[in-house]
Amino acid sequence: MTDVLARIGAYWNAAAATYEQAAGHHPQTPLEWAAWRGVLARLLPPAPARVLDVGAGTGILSLAAAHLGHTVTALDLAPAMLQRLRITAAADGVDVVTINGRADEPPPGPWDAVMSRHLLWTLPDPVGALRSWRAVSPRGGLLLLESLWGDAAGPVERGRVRAGGWLRQLRGTRHGHDGHYDEALRAALPLADGVTPEAIVDAVTEAGWSWPRVERLADVEWAMSRQLPMPDRLLGVNTTFAVAAD
Repeated sequence: MTDVLARIGAYWNAAAATYEQAAGHHPQTPLEWAAWRGVLARLLPPAPARVLDVGAGTGILSLAAAHLGHTVTALDLAPAMLQRLRITAAADGVDVVTINGRADEPPPGPWDAVMSRHLLWTLPDPVGALRSWRAVSPRGGLLLLESLWGDAAGPVERGRVRAGGWLRQLRGTRHGHDGHYDEALRAALPLADGVTPEAIVDAVTEAGWSWPRVERLADVEWAMSRQLPMPDRLLGVNTTFAVAAD
């Protein structure tokens, strides 16, 4: 597993410089930020709470939670991602503690909430990671933010994504970061082809969390689509959803 994690960390270190340029990776407008703050205000415990953001990346969740008054610690495998998070946090005037480390080795807490976005697909053992988060938040909650993509999205959603890619090519707009996991690396990741709400609920339950709840994030989808040019806006954006548990 060490080699797999090293390769994953290297990939995201290389992607950090352009990661935020892609719509969907990071909010592009104040409206998108407002939508994400609204999600966290609804689904996290009341502020101030001790919140761990696992696989924090450049900090979309960490920054939104910090602005809401939470005490946030961001954990990520890629130091370059965390460096960008620190730069943005300093510019925004909020405090976020950053820790470079593995998702399945979280800091001890105890945490009032553990949250994560678009991480489970790139974990060698997603259930094991979820179980480790349960251990450091015995009385806390879980919040997972995901979207449908890849094989998990279904043919209609995949067609929409392909059409969006063609439109970007016609405009000469490149994707936010280049490259993909190779087949050998993907083979080590059980959810590499995408995650469905059903798969996440099953994994959360298997890991020992209770009463999983699912919510489609229509407000986030709406905010994201409004910043797209025409005709991309007509295609819409990936279905986005949250899974919360106790």
